[in-house]
Amino acid sequence: MSERWLFTGFRLIVEMGLDDLFVIKKWNLFWLRSERESKDYNSNDGFSLIEVHLQNLMADAAGVNLDESGGSGVVAEVSVGIQEEEATEVEICRREISMASSSSSLSSHGYEIPWVEKFRPTKVKDIVGNADAVSRLQVIARDGNMPNLILAGPPGTGKTTSILALAHELLGPNYKEAVLELNASDDRGIDVVRNKIKMFAQKKVTLPAGRHKVIILDEADSMTSGAQQALRRTMEIYSNSTRFALACNTSSKIIEPIQSRCALVRFSRLSDDEILGRLKVVADAEKVAYVPEGLEAIIFTADGDMRQALNNLQATYAGFRFVNQENVFKVCDQPHPLHVKNMVRNVIEGRFDDACSGLKQLYDLGYSPTDIITTLFRIIKNYDMAEYLKLEFMKETGFAHMRICDGVGSYLQLCGLLSKLSIACLTAKA
Repeated sequence: MSERWLFTGFRLIVEMGLDDLFVIKKWNLFWLRSERESKDYNSNDGFSLIEVHLQNLMADAAGVNLDESGGSGVVAEVSVGIQEEEATEVEICRREISMASSSSSLSSHGYEIPWVEKFRPTKVKDIVGNADAVSRLQVIARDGNMPNLILAGPPGTGKTTSILALAHELLGPNYKEAVLELNASDDRGIDVVRNKIKMFAQKKVTLPAGRHKVIILDEADSMTSGAQQALRRTMEIYSNSTRFALACNTSSKIIEPIQSRCALVRFSRLSDDEILGRLKVVADAEKVAYVPEGLEAIIFTADGDMRQALNNLQATYAGFRFVNQENVFKVCDQPHPLHVKNMVRNVIEGRFDDACSGLKQLYDLGYSPTDIITTLFRIIKNYDMAEYLKLEFMKETGFAHMRICDGVGSYLQLCGLLSKLSIACLTAKA
C-alpha cells in the first residue's frame, strides 16, 4: 500500500469525525501491516475499503470508552498495548526492509559476471598470445606518442583487450574523460563521425606530455564507406591531440586512405598451448573440477578463439559442475569429433555404407551442414593418413564447403562428398 493511502486514511478520519487516538494509532498499524504484506488498493475500491476499516476501528474505540469511570485505566492500558504493538510492527517492518535490501544486494552480487570480463587483462604484458603484436604495443605503452592503429585479426584473439589495456596504461586516471569507445552496437554513420567524434576530438583535456585522447572504433569493418570517408579528414585535422584505434576482423574492408594513415597490427588465432595455459589459470582461480580431456574438448571447440574457450568453460561448469569431454560437447552443441573421425575411418577402410549411416545420424540430430563439414575439415587436417590422400580429401572438402556456402546444404551434397572421398581412396590404392 503506498503512502498516499496512509494520508488518505488520515483525511477520512478527520472528515468522518473519527479523530480518536485509538483510531489513528490502529490505522497506522493497519498501514504498516499492509505495507509489509505488499498489499495495494486501486483507486476504485480503495476509499470504500478504508472507510469500512475505519468504521470497524471506531466501533472498537467506542467499546473501549463505554465505562467512563474505569475508562481511563482501560484506555491507558490499551494505549500502552497499542504503543508496544506499534513499536513491534515498526521494528518488524524495518527488519524486513533491511533483509529485503540485503537480499537484493546479495542477488545483484551473487550472479557471476562472465569470466571473459572478470579475467580480462588490464596490462598489455598480461595479454596471451601474439607475442610480436603485444611487444609492439608494450613499446608504445612505455614511450607514449601512440600512432593511429588498425588492429586486424580473427575474433577472440585480443584486439579489443589490447587497445583497452594500452589506453589504460597511457592515460591512467584520465582514461574516462580522454577515451571515446564506439562499437558495432552504436550508430556510426556519417552524422556520428561529423558530430560525436568531431566534438570529442575538439574537447580540451589536460594530459601529460606525449599522451593523446584515444577514439576506439571496435569492429570498424562494419562502418559504412561514407562514414569511413568522413573519418579520414578528421584523423588529419585533430592529429595533434587525438589518436584513433580501429579494431576489425578484415583490414581489407577499411578504405585505403585510412589504412595509409594507420600502423597495422595483425593478430592471429591463438595456439592450443596458449589457450590451455589460460584455461588452467581460470579453472584454478574459480575452483573448477575438470579432467584434461575436458580442456582438450574446449580447445577443439574454440578453434583459437580465447573468448569462445572461456565462455565454453563457464557454460560447462555452470551446467554440470564438472568439465569433461561429454559435458563440453553437450553444451557447445557441435558434432562430436569422435563421430566424424569414425566416419573418416570408414571411408578410408572402404565401408562407405557405414560412413553414410554415421553422416545420417549427425544430420538427423539437427546439426547444420556447415557445422558438419567444418568439423570434418578439422578432423581430416589432423588425421594420420598418406599425404597425397590428405590433400585430395581437403580439396574435395573445400569444394563441398563452397557449394554449401552457396546454399546447397542438403544431405545429398554431404553424401556426394563422402563418395568423392571414397573414390580418392580407391584411386590412391590403385
